[in-house]
Amino acid sequence: MTSTKPARTAPAWASSATAGPHYTPAWPRIFDLSHLYLIGIGSNQPHPVIGAPNRIIPQAIAALEMDDIDVFAHSAIIQSSPMGPSSRRFANAAAIVATALDPPALLARLHEIESHFGRVRRGQSWRARVLDLDILLWSGGMWADSNPALSIPHPGLRSRGFVLTPAAMIAPDWRDPVSGLNIRHLQSRLNRPKALDRTPHRH
Repeated sequence: MTSTKPARTAPAWASSATAGPHYTPAWPRIFDLSHLYLIGIGSNQPHPVIGAPNRIIPQAIAALEMDDIDVFAHSAIIQSSPMGPSSRRFANAAAIVATALDPPALLARLHEIESHFGRVRRGQSWRARVLDLDILLWSGGMWADSNPALSIPHPGLRSRGFVLTPAAMIAPDWRDPVSGLNIRHLQSRLNRPKALDRTPHRH
């Protein structure tokens, strides 16, 4: 007598991602791995060989694919305004990866990729950089660690349009464990027009 394992289905938050052009149908492989992560990707400094930031992003996504990391989906590339003292516009995207690595181990791997692309992790936090890879969310909920410094969800997740816009393209229903809102709702709340302050001001 033989038995069969019940078929596994994609998590609800990924249902809309499967309809997009950047979806990789790799669920059997993904279920062999332990964790799903949402990764933010950014660049605002040209690479001497690859070229402009919008050319760096696809190369960075390809670099994420390793023997123990699968790229399940990635967003389109968007352009965003610079933050802090940098005057260069950013190219931004997001990717969903599956891996057995825990958050600190994946963070170390992301830093290795950044270094391979020429990222120097010193100086001003908002300086121009060839590549920036951030863990935004993971399937384990929240994570906080001081060595290395790592907080999940990413502290800027809820307040940055250049993070939420590409994330919403591939994981609109992935829920932020801090606010309880999913990516789509966070993006809608961030983009909501601000009410005018009608309080009389004294001069």
